Amino acid sequence: MSSIIELMEQRTSASAYDPSRTLTQDQIKKLIHTAGKAPSAFNLQNWRVIAVTSDSAKQRLHPLAFQQPKVLDAAVTFIVCGTLNEHKTIRSALEPTLSAGIIDQATYEGWVGAAQGMYADNPAMQRDEAIRSGALLAMSLMLVAQGEGLVSCPMIGFDPAGVASEFQLTQDEIPVMLVTVGYSGEGNWPQKPRKAVDEILTLV
Repeated sequence: MSSIIELMEQRTSASAYDPSRTLTQDQIKKLIHTAGKAPSAFNLQNWRVIAVTSDSAKQRLHPLAFQQPKVLDAAVTFIVCGTLNEHKTIRSALEPTLSAGIIDQATYEGWVGAAQGMYADNPAMQRDEAIRSGALLAMSLMLVAQGEGLVSCPMIGFDPAGVASEFQLTQDEIPVMLVTVGYSGEGNWPQKPRKAVDEILTLV
């Protein structure tokens, strides 16, 4: 298995996929199982993922992704959603951590109170948290795919309202981005150059 540093050095955003190669349900579940190790505030795991794999579902998504061919050619396009109203689900989300003895009852109650105080009357904070969590899951998913010998691409070029309607998202589910995953086709670019460290880093 490649190290995380090697995966980061190798990863590129793919536009070309081999449409003849698919992924099994077990492969898709493995990708999401591992990507689900991504961090989230209070370990809320406030995300949901829809895997678009069938030809009919790809055809439904294609116009909503502005006719981008990779939606049709990739083995799967993941609709990565962040979820709202975290304060209403935190008790059930934290229960496994409490039961495993990782946190004690006092910490559990403290986190429940903190989350309720942060989110209950703050829709903007809820939305920010949903987008943060969805983005963390999406990045983790792309690295997991790279580790499995696959290529991927994050996509913000889509109609969020159209996707929410077509794929029956609830009002508490925000489509954060699409992530195409599959086997590489011909013509993908190598990783593009990045800014020098001194351009993006300030030491204080």
